[in-house]
Amino acid sequence: MRNTKRNPAGAALSDLVLDLFSVNNRILTAGDRLVADLGLTSARWQVLGTIVETERPQPVAWLARDMGANRQNVQRIVNDLADDELVAFEPNPHHRRAPLVVLTDKGREVFDAAMRLQAPWINGLADGLRVEDIETTHRVITALRRKLEGDGNSEEPT
Repeated sequence: MRNTKRNPAGAALSDLVLDLFSVNNRILTAGDRLVADLGLTSARWQVLGTIVETERPQPVAWLARDMGANRQNVQRIVNDLADDELVAFEPNPHHRRAPLVVLTDKGREVFDAAMRLQAPWINGLADGLRVEDIETTHRVITALRRKLEGDGNSEEPT
């Protein structure tokens, strides 16, 4: 039988994870409202941002990996973005069936407009929070992400 009793760190982390779920849902909802007039959703905005951050065009599978997301979901979003002419596909010299996703000029304009909306929103959200606390939280979340991505010490929830 598995040990179901949490140690103090496990209990604190469990509480944090539950709060992260709630915060994530609220951030997505707020993001949807923020960029709705641009024809975006939080998911579309996130994919555009991932494309912007890459050093060179990537296939959908690599974008999904970078996002920590499901490839099929990212493919659906990329297809929608392509339908709206925000991204385009280019031939991939390394893989015929995995085209590279590139941002169009229209996609860059929409992404930049979203970021102009995001700046005052995020500044207002940060108001009253200490930079040191935000940085500490960021380090903890980054460490958790790295553990979940690779060292095998984290088991799947049951």
